[in-house]
Amino acid sequence: MSLSASTRSETTKLLTTAMWWILAIVLVAYVGLTAAGLGFVFSASAAGELPGRQNAPMPVGDAAPLLYSIAASIGYVFPLLIGTLMVTAEFRHHTLTPTFLATPRRGLVLWSKTIVGVGIGVVYAVLALIAAVGPSAGFLAGFGQPTALDDSDTWAMLGRIVIAFALWVLVGIGVGTLVRNQVAAVVIVLAFTQFVEPIARVAGMFVDGLDSVLRFLPGAASDALVGTSIYTATTPGSSGADQLDWWVGGVVLLAYAVVLLVLGHLTSWRRDVD
Repeated sequence: MSLSASTRSETTKLLTTAMWWILAIVLVAYVGLTAAGLGFVFSASAAGELPGRQNAPMPVGDAAPLLYSIAASIGYVFPLLIGTLMVTAEFRHHTLTPTFLATPRRGLVLWSKTIVGVGIGVVYAVLALIAAVGPSAGFLAGFGQPTALDDSDTWAMLGRIVIAFALWVLVGIGVGTLVRNQVAAVVIVLAFTQFVEPIARVAGMFVDGLDSVLRFLPGAASDALVGTSIYTATTPGSSGADQLDWWVGGVVLLAYAVVLLVLGHLTSWRRDVD
């Protein structure tokens, strides 16, 4: 089977399941509601229309990109999850057995999954950006604040968010390839992204020298790639100067994906499915 045929097969397998669109709906709702809530607070505060708050919580010019970056800063876990589920669901339901019988070249199957993963990552990124930019820009404009949508730097940041989503799907595929058990893989993903790394990054603020190491963690690298994050901007003691350059963040995140994919291919992916 050729790469194009294998890719079509993997696309069909993904789109005929409910997991991709269920996660997409939750992604849009989660990002949209968060962006709407913070968009209202930041915009009203900048306009001096919140009771007891006459000054913006940050420079007005920084509010728009910060709000738009919510798509990545809280939404990145969804492409990570879909990438993980794309592989672990096949181990769980044994659908890899007929796949490997039809395509004995397992590396070709994995390549096909990464191609499909990049595609679904772009789709998720577009949905997340619509959910974040729409309400945020609406509130900013409604309160007479600049939306920064005429700024090339803003569009460059939105483009980097698309790249970040695609890379997160690849990281997820790598995790799913390495950890066959679906429950274990999902628990690892959620535990690391929602507890381990956030706690470590906060701890880095109080331990000298630790922050220079923690900025190479995948979430920190993703924030660096995007260029801004609601977490780094609102955390006392954090600074954009502590981040990697955006291209270095992208390389670090890509490196995580490559290492996980290679390890998974050399170990779990080559073992018998049943």
